[in-house]
Amino acid sequence: MEIVEDVVIVGAGIAGLTTCLGLHRLGIRSLVLESAEDLRITGFALMVWTNAWKALDAIGVGHSLRQQHHTLLGNVTSSTESGLQTAEMSFNKAIGKTLGMHEVRCVNRKLLMEALSNELPNGTIRFSSKLVAIQESGFFKLLHLADGTIIRTKVLIGSDGVNSVVAKWLGFNQATHTGRYAIRGCATNFDTNNHGFESLFSQFFGHGVRFGLIPCDHRFVYWFFTFATSLDKEKELEENPTKTREFVLSKLGMIPDQVRGVFESTELEAFKLISPLRYRKPWELLWKSISKGNVCVAGDALHPMTPDLGQGGCSALEDGVVLARCLGEVLLRNSSKKSEKLEEEYKNIEMGLKKYASERKWRSFDLVATAYVIGFIQQSHNKVLSFLRDKFLASFLATWVFKKADFDCGKLTNN
Repeated sequence: MEIVEDVVIVGAGIAGLTTCLGLHRLGIRSLVLESAEDLRITGFALMVWTNAWKALDAIGVGHSLRQQHHTLLGNVTSSTESGLQTAEMSFNKAIGKTLGMHEVRCVNRKLLMEALSNELPNGTIRFSSKLVAIQESGFFKLLHLADGTIIRTKVLIGSDGVNSVVAKWLGFNQATHTGRYAIRGCATNFDTNNHGFESLFSQFFGHGVRFGLIPCDHRFVYWFFTFATSLDKEKELEENPTKTREFVLSKLGMIPDQVRGVFESTELEAFKLISPLRYRKPWELLWKSISKGNVCVAGDALHPMTPDLGQGGCSALEDGVVLARCLGEVLLRNSSKKSEKLEEEYKNIEMGLKKYASERKWRSFDLVATAYVIGFIQQSHNKVLSFLRDKFLASFLATWVFKKADFDCGKLTNN
């Protein structure tokens, strides 16, 4: 069976759904292919910084998400080795002369995905649709799915994650493993209807691990824990969530009892998933093709990065808005001659995707490289580097994170 579509987006993640919704706001229909049977909501929550709120506002879902999540007041960094606070920053006060007010919330991933998908027309997302091959066919691409379906499309957008089929087709290498892993969870089973935490992003470093705790609302507290270990040790932990939980608790060091209680009260299920932290080598973003003809990539398919900057999901939202804007500009143009329509459309699409790639290349390079460097410094077990981090670099690193969130992806308009 062959299906014909104008725009096909592979992957119903943050970048894919944002792109789809952005195009929908411009009056352009697209089809989203998702290999899973339902929306992917792994990860529990994510930090949404100022740049991402601008993107959410551009596609019209920012207001509803704000109503469901608390505004974070600031960031507090502490050492698990000394138990002392090493840095503190407010999100609501001017930081230096270049950074202004910042809007930061920790957003429940399920609510984010639902907010994006609920705005789309019925039938926009085709679940259980795994892309296995891409074939050239004149001005079209033929997409071969695992169930035997063939889809003919004028535009192909790969937002299919870190193991992207589309990125591989474009010539990108597999993302590189950092040797670090992440465990994520949440706590909601508090004795009262309020967890009692201030609206702060609290993060901790020491003994080669980095972890943090962030309230989303008055009931939901999200946490993450990153660490470096051998592949054999990771497999051992993944096969035994009880041992994983014991490992995490043993590495918490000198922290407040209230914070330790969150990890202790988290259900064992959360400790079953250990995610390897991978990233795209930054220079690959400069000499590989983000777009080629009528094909491009976005989100983790383009710029997988370590979570140390808190910009993975935020940059995917940026991608979606920029891509919808650049593609929308060319798809809404009228062809001058019907006989030249297909070739003209193809050239316009190619031009629009090149514009998107140009806008996202250096931004992606910057975020991936910065996240990697910050992660290396923050999670170092080297005594000298740990001393410098805790005594001198903590405030600098926190300011660096702020600067990367000072970005505007622009607005959508069909004028």
